[in-house]
Amino acid sequence: MHSLTLRTASRFEMTDITDRINGMIGENGIVSGIAVMFVPHTTAAVTINENADPDVPRDILASLDRAIPLKDRYLHDEGNSAAHVKASLVGSSEIVLIEGGRLALGTWQSVFFCEFDGPRTRQIWIKLAGTS
Repeated sequence: MHSLTLRTASRFEMTDITDRINGMIGENGIVSGIAVMFVPHTTAAVTINENADPDVPRDILASLDRAIPLKDRYLHDEGNSAAHVKASLVGSSEIVLIEGGRLALGTWQSVFFCEFDGPRTRQIWIKLAGTS
């Protein structure tokens, strides 16, 4: 298993981690296989979405904020209930095929780490399996 450490800069952000994962794939000499990305946090997530227009991640975060407001009648009293709900909805893992020594993503796709309760130091655990 590999680990990627991120230091997020704001309370809510989406960070493209595709190049870092592709670097791990190259370092391990994998040409064909799978990559499993897992976020071991309850207020963060991982997703795949468009990388070409920076407004797409901003729109995703804004839409989540409208649907799941920071302040509501939450029972959890740490002030981050909205982050827990967002992380559950977006999800803690992604599985992507590896072909040609890279993640097999669509033309506009990237893997994004989603921070919902930052800034923090976070981990993404990555399991690579395949052949060289």
